[in-house]
Amino acid sequence: MTTNMISESVSETREILWDHMRNPRLVFRNLSCGTNSLLLAYLPYLVDKVILQQALLPYLERLPEEKLVPDTILENVPIAHVTKTMEYRQVSEYLVRGWIYLQMEGVAWGLLLYVAKIPSRSLGEAQVETQIFGPQVAFSESLETNLGVLQGYLSTDLLTNVSITIGKRSMTNVEICYMEELAAPENVQTVIQRISDLDIDGVIDSGKLVQLIDDNTFSIFPQLILTERPDHVSEALLEGKIVVFVEGSPFAIVGPSSFVDFFKANEDLYIRWQMASFIRMLRFSALFVSLFFTATYVAALTFHYEMIPSALLVSLVKSRSKVPFPPLFEALLLEMIIEFLREAGARLPFKVGQTIGIVGGIVIGQAAVAAGFTSNILIMIVALSALASFTFPSYMMSTAVRILRFPIILLAGIWGGFGIMLGASFLLIHILRQSSLGRPFFLPFFPFRLQDFKNSLIRFPFSSLSKRPVLTRSPDNTRMPDEVEKRPVQ
Repeated sequence: MTTNMISESVSETREILWDHMRNPRLVFRNLSCGTNSLLLAYLPYLVDKVILQQALLPYLERLPEEKLVPDTILENVPIAHVTKTMEYRQVSEYLVRGWIYLQMEGVAWGLLLYVAKIPSRSLGEAQVETQIFGPQVAFSESLETNLGVLQGYLSTDLLTNVSITIGKRSMTNVEICYMEELAAPENVQTVIQRISDLDIDGVIDSGKLVQLIDDNTFSIFPQLILTERPDHVSEALLEGKIVVFVEGSPFAIVGPSSFVDFFKANEDLYIRWQMASFIRMLRFSALFVSLFFTATYVAALTFHYEMIPSALLVSLVKSRSKVPFPPLFEALLLEMIIEFLREAGARLPFKVGQTIGIVGGIVIGQAAVAAGFTSNILIMIVALSALASFTFPSYMMSTAVRILRFPIILLAGIWGGFGIMLGASFLLIHILRQSSLGRPFFLPFFPFRLQDFKNSLIRFPFSSLSKRPVLTRSPDNTRMPDEVEKRPVQ
């Protein structure tokens, strides 16, 4: 059985590395510098060839023979990151990350030099969380690029990173970021412990990791936020939250998060507080419209005709006079058609998807009314419910609300208004029982915290937001003086 310790023979090292990796693209280069023999091993599609050809190889060729010793190379090689290794397993792990392995004949250890150039796209605009005001840049799939962008927003040495490798076969790098004096130690330890305890083959994206570390896997509601915006991550860190980056994913995980956080956009901080408060209340109103508007229509037509005004009742009777289906089946049919159109528009190419969404909705809606499958009023109600779900900044929360709409419609068709109240009560109890990294999910409403309420349904002026959220339990609770000097009114 081959030992894991590096041999003094470079030829033996070459054979063992080949047995370890079995990668046909693995390159071995033997360099003869006087009487010394050097071995270079690397994967050409992962290394920066410019650095290799113009910095590393010329340096080794120009180095005098008397200085061609591993310790001298370790101290003077023109590469930023160099580490010493004595194990083949470590060499294999580093080679697949873009490092170069260098070993000299007769020396039982080698050097790992970081010259990686991992293929990735450049920084671009946010595609999911679009906004009018504020920074427009979004994270990319490169972990180092994302950390560099974040450090550009927070130029402080308080920003701390903890590196963890997860996945027995994917060996994915994960970075846990937090502000040293602002993040609660128990929150940091919770995140580190949950990620370190994962025993899984591989994690490719943060969307998978967030499901592995949240508090309740069986809840339909997301308990940690996924964001592609560096400004959102920076604000979260300043509040004392924890941020997790995954190599290869453009989305960062932010926690702990409350239910209200999923309805707040970072753009709310860049506009006047009156405007931000109005928009937030509009989003929360859209939550109830999306969940209960269609269900109320079904309950009213099935059980509660007396709730409908007489003038509107006449219009409803005329609209439904040719519809052969009961309101429950009619509503579910239209909701399913809307979901088909939405999913088709999302999966098709961008320009084709827009066309399908607009033209398909109009054509199918008009055809359904003409054929007597549904009424005009229900088409309007279902369309408003669908539009309301698009107002949420979080796609995960929007999808959860879309799914919950169906059981509530079923309850409304079976028990009417009682069914709607039953579904609403169940949802409320379920939300009250949830937590995010051990913190109450329904803050600031339960338990009620006035300090966090100032930045929830409405956003108070910044002069009133002098304390950090109670949710994070930050050791440093103050972010600005309570008394802010104000200019005299002209």
